[in-house]
Amino acid sequence: MGTVTGSGPFQAFVPDPLPPVPPLDLTGTLRQSLDDTLVALGRLDSVSTLLPDTRLFLYTYVRKEAVLSSQIEGTQSSLSDLLLFELDEAPGVPMDDVREVSNHVAALEVGLQRIKEGLPISSRLIREMHGALLRDGRGASKQPGEFRRTQNWIGGRTPADAVFVPPPWSRIADCIADLERFVHNQPHPTPTLVKAALAHVQFETIHPFLDGNGRIGRLLITLLLTSDGVLSEPLLYLSLYFKRNRQRYYELLDKVRRDGDWEEWLEFFADAVRTTAMGAVDTARQLGGLFKADRERIQALGRGAGSALQVHEAMQARPLRNVSGLQKVTRRSPPTILKALDVLVKLGIVREVTGRRRNRVFEYRRYMELLNRDV
Repeated sequence: MGTVTGSGPFQAFVPDPLPPVPPLDLTGTLRQSLDDTLVALGRLDSVSTLLPDTRLFLYTYVRKEAVLSSQIEGTQSSLSDLLLFELDEAPGVPMDDVREVSNHVAALEVGLQRIKEGLPISSRLIREMHGALLRDGRGASKQPGEFRRTQNWIGGRTPADAVFVPPPWSRIADCIADLERFVHNQPHPTPTLVKAALAHVQFETIHPFLDGNGRIGRLLITLLLTSDGVLSEPLLYLSLYFKRNRQRYYELLDKVRRDGDWEEWLEFFADAVRTTAMGAVDTARQLGGLFKADRERIQALGRGAGSALQVHEAMQARPLRNVSGLQKVTRRSPPTILKALDVLVKLGIVREVTGRRRNRVFEYRRYMELLNRDV
C-alpha cells in the first residue's frame, strides 16, 4: 500500500517500496494463470517461425501500439495517418495528433537502443524516453525528460477534488530510486512477469511526469520483458487490452493503492499479457499466410513476375509506400516500379490511396486491414 501525506486542502499518496509486504500469494489459480501466460509469451517469442523476417511484423506492430496508446490519451490518429506522416504525406488528422504518435515510436526506439548499449532500466533511461515522447507538439511545454517539480493529480479540477493525488514532487526521486532497485532484483529476485506487473502499477502511482505517464508506463512493461530476456524482440503491447478494459484497469489500480490487493491485479495483468500474446501470434500467422499466398499468385504470372515480386517484398516491410521509396529499396527505375505496381493493383494486392495522378501512395491492402482490425 502506501502513506497518505499532507495536511492542507488535499492529501497525496506515497507508495511503499516494492516488493509488497506481506509477500504475494502466488499459489493456486494465480500460479496457473502466470504459468499459462509464460507459455503464451514463449509462443510469441517464436513468432519468427511464422514469418520470413520478424522485422516485417515489428515495424508495423510497434506503430499500431503507438496509435492505440496515444488514442487512450485522446489523440485521433490512425495507423494510416502515421505511415503517411512518415512518408512526408499529409495525414487525415491534425498534425499535433500524428506527431504525438510518431514521438511514441521514437520513445520506444530510444529505450530499446539504450538497453542494447548496456544502459539498464533506470531513472536516466525513463527520462530519456520521456524526452523523446514530448520533444515537440503539445507536450513540448511539459518539461520533456524531467521529473515534475509541481504537484499533479488525476481527475477533478484541483488536487482537493481529485480522484487520485500522486506523491509530492519532493518525494519522486526517492520513489523512482526504490522502483529502480526493485527492477534490478533488490532486495531479492522477482519473476520477470510479476516484476513487470508490479512495476507498472508503481510507476503509474508515482506519476513522475507532468504528462506522458501512461504512455511511458505501458512502454515500461515491454522494456522489462525484453531486457530480462523473456522476449527477444519487443513484440508485446497491452494498450488494446487496457483500452477495452479501461474501467476495470483503473478499479484495480485503486484497489492496490487502497487495499494492497496485488493478487487481483496480477490475475488481470496475466490475462492481459496472455490474450495479447495469443492475438499477436494469430496476426503473425495470418500475415505469414497472406505473404505466401500473394507471392504464389505473383509467381504464377511467369516471366512478368520478377519486379512485382520485388515490390511485393518491399511492401511486406512497409505496407504504405510511394514510388521514390520503392525505388530506393528495389533499385529499379520508376517506370519498372509503376509497371509492377500496376500488376499488383490488378491482382488486388495493393491499392492507390491518394487519388492523385502524381506522387501517388500505394497500400498493401489486406496487410493494413489485418492491422487495423482493432485500431
